[in-house]
Amino acid sequence: MTNTTTTVTPIKISSKRSAEDRAFRGLARGAGLGTFVILFLIGLFLLIEAIPAFRSQGLRFFTNTGWQTTGPHPTFGVLSALTGSIIISIIGLAVAIPVSLATALFINEYAPAKVLGFVPVKNFLTAAVDLMAAVPSIIYGMWGFFVLQPHTTGLEQWLSTYLGFIPVFKSSTGLYTSSFLICGIIVGIMCMPIITSLCREVFSLTPNGEREGAMSLGASRARVIRDVVFPFAKGGVIGSIMLGLGRALGEAIAVAIIISLAFPINFHILQAGGNSIAALIALNWGSGGSLGTSALLAAGLVLFAITLIINMVASRIVNASMADRR
Repeated sequence: MTNTTTTVTPIKISSKRSAEDRAFRGLARGAGLGTFVILFLIGLFLLIEAIPAFRSQGLRFFTNTGWQTTGPHPTFGVLSALTGSIIISIIGLAVAIPVSLATALFINEYAPAKVLGFVPVKNFLTAAVDLMAAVPSIIYGMWGFFVLQPHTTGLEQWLSTYLGFIPVFKSSTGLYTSSFLICGIIVGIMCMPIITSLCREVFSLTPNGEREGAMSLGASRARVIRDVVFPFAKGGVIGSIMLGLGRALGEAIAVAIIISLAFPINFHILQAGGNSIAALIALNWGSGGSLGTSALLAAGLVLFAITLIINMVASRIVNASMADRR
């Protein structure tokens, strides 16, 4: 009987990367660092250009509501515009969130892949939602001014008449055009593609094992969505909503077309007249002299900082949600 001995030689794994891998890693790292550099340079530019405005008003820039940048005693501030931006964004999210979540759920959970074997319904709806994000802001603004606004004034008048005892629905002027509500609806429509696309993607990542396990226990489709899909996608949904909020805060052209600039702080969403930082910059750029330009850039710096913080918080929420799944 012959004994044979087999010598096992361990395979040496080389950690040396190929030239293509090193080039790709360097390109990706450079792109990431370039993004941070560009953001830093934008913020630095706004800060440097805003220094004359801060020197003129000091901390009053954050508490003043008027906007007079010429004359011997200029007085201006961002409080009114910042308040208007927040109000418009809240209205926009109130419009966008329910529609976006319902659309994302329908596309991902209910829409048939094909109808009669040849119409790709799910792909068509996905492409249509993505196409909405490609429509220019000025188109939304013109549609809101010429189409939506005339058909909304009746609703606003009804709300003011029967719900005027609620302060936000009260209108002391009797004018219902160029209001926060109309701007918020337009901004909400513009935020829908972003929130819908991100929510649809998050919903599609729900593990099929958990989904099929719930169905095998007799759960209905609605129960699966409530107990499986929503808990799994909670972080991603919150992150998409916050990204939509950042989009709403920065909308300029559509709001500038509809809004009628008024600098007193106004919490009446049906009343004509309002303000927002983006619309203020768009409508007043080039006027007010060098101090006016500095003031507008200071307002832009405030908007830049708020949007950056919102996006960072959204990214943190999404990353924490992904870590919990692991």
